[in-house]
Amino acid sequence: MSPVSELVAQSAARSCAVHRKIAGAIYRTPVIASRLPMEGDTRLFYKTENFQHTGSFKLRGANAKLTTVPLDRPVITASSGNHGIACSLAAQTTGHELIVVLPETVVAKKRRTIEGFGTKVVIHGADASLSELHAQQLAEAEGYTYISPYNDAEVIAGQGTAALELLDQIEGVDNVFISMGGGGLISGMGSVIKEFSPQTRVIGVSATHSCALAASIKAGKIVETEHLDTLADGVAGGVDADSLTLPMASEVIDEIVHCDEEQIAAALKLLAWEENMLVEGAAALALAAYSGDSQKYAGQTSVVLLCGGNYEVEQLRGII
Repeated sequence: MSPVSELVAQSAARSCAVHRKIAGAIYRTPVIASRLPMEGDTRLFYKTENFQHTGSFKLRGANAKLTTVPLDRPVITASSGNHGIACSLAAQTTGHELIVVLPETVVAKKRRTIEGFGTKVVIHGADASLSELHAQQLAEAEGYTYISPYNDAEVIAGQGTAALELLDQIEGVDNVFISMGGGGLISGMGSVIKEFSPQTRVIGVSATHSCALAASIKAGKIVETEHLDTLADGVAGGVDADSLTLPMASEVIDEIVHCDEEQIAAALKLLAWEENMLVEGAAALALAAYSGDSQKYAGQTSVVLLCGGNYEVEQLRGII
C-alpha cells in the first residue's frame, strides 16, 4: 500500500495530540453491534456519535479549535445545526463570545438548542453554503475569528479522534461508512484510518440532493452543485474554494456511494425499528450505503458512523 501524504500524516498526528487535549470534554462513544441477521462471518457495527454530549461528532472539532483561540477573541461560525450546537457548548466551557449563522432551513430543534446556550443566532441564506459565506463576511467586517465547520486543520483533527477510538474499540475493520458534507469528518477520520489501519476501506456516502464534495472529488476541483432539500440536512451545503478537505478526502476515500431520499428514509426506518435507535437523516445516510448493497460486504467487518441524533420529531414521525 502506498504511504500517506504529508498532509494526511500530519492530520493523523494532530488527531492524536488533540485527543489527549479534549479527552475530558468529549464522550468516548460506544461501538454497538447490529441486531440485523448476518450470514457467516459478516459483522456490522455502529460507531454511535449520536450519543455524543451534543448529539453529534461536531463537539470533537469544536473543542479542538476553541482551545486554540485566545479568550479575548470573539468567534463566529456557520452551521446547519450540529456544529453550532457543539460550538455553543464548547464556548460556554471556554468563555468565548460566539455568534452562529444558521440557514433558513435549519431544523427548529437545532436552533432552539443553540439559543438555549445563550448563543447569538443570525439566520441567513437558503442553505448552509450561503450561511458560511455570510459568516465569513461578518468575521472580516467585525473582527471575529471565523471557525469553519470543516475547512480547518484543528477541526478536522478533532473529528479524526472518533477514528482513534474506533480502531481501539474493534479490530479487523474492513469498511467504514461515513456521510459526506463539507468533508471535515471523513477527512479527519480517513486520515487516522489510512495512517494506522491502511487496509480498512473508507467509503464516503453522499446525498444525491446535496453532493458538492463528491462532485468536486470527481472533477478534481471545487465545483458548484444544486442543493435541494434533503433528509440528511446535516451534510447539506457546498465546499469552500480553498478547502483542505478536497485533497484530503480525495486521498483517503476508497469509494463514494450516492444515496437518494428514499434510501435515507428506509435507513431511518431500519435504525428505528430493527436497531432501536432514532437518529437524524445524515446518520442514516451512512447506513443507506451499506444496506443498499449489503451482499457486497458479506463476510466482512463493516462499521457505520452514526454522525448525529439531533432529529426533528415531526419530520421523523412522518417517516417512520
